Amino acid sequence: MRILGITIPNNKHLDVGLTCLYGIGISRARKILDEVGIDRNIKADTLTVDQENSIRKIIETMSIEGVLKREVAANVKRLKDIKAYRGIRHMRRLPVNGQRTKTNSRTVRGNVRKTMGSGRRKAEKT
Repeated sequence: MRILGITIPNNKHLDVGLTCLYGIGISRARKILDEVGIDRNIKADTLTVDQENSIRKIIETMSIEGVLKREVAANVKRLKDIKAYRGIRHMRRLPVNGQRTKTNSRTVRGNVRKTMGSGRRKAEKT
């Protein structure tokens, strides 16, 4: 099954498989399936054409994938343009939502380890 050019995996339950679409999490996927009236534990390859079309019709009304990515990027750009605090944090590649930076900010700054033993190579045995 393909929705908006993304293939839904056949080996996973449908509520988990729909989460491969950007902008659809597990709770939103379950709401979609409940609205359509399809069992959550069914696999994607066992759906009928009518069920696929009903899921596709609901998902196409939502802003997901490229539209949502552009919207998020526009929001971040707006914050940078008006020089808001959060925009400045985005510009400096630092955590935005108040996390500490002395430790534990590796996901934003990159996994940079500057300790003694981290860059060493193991001694070769001859």
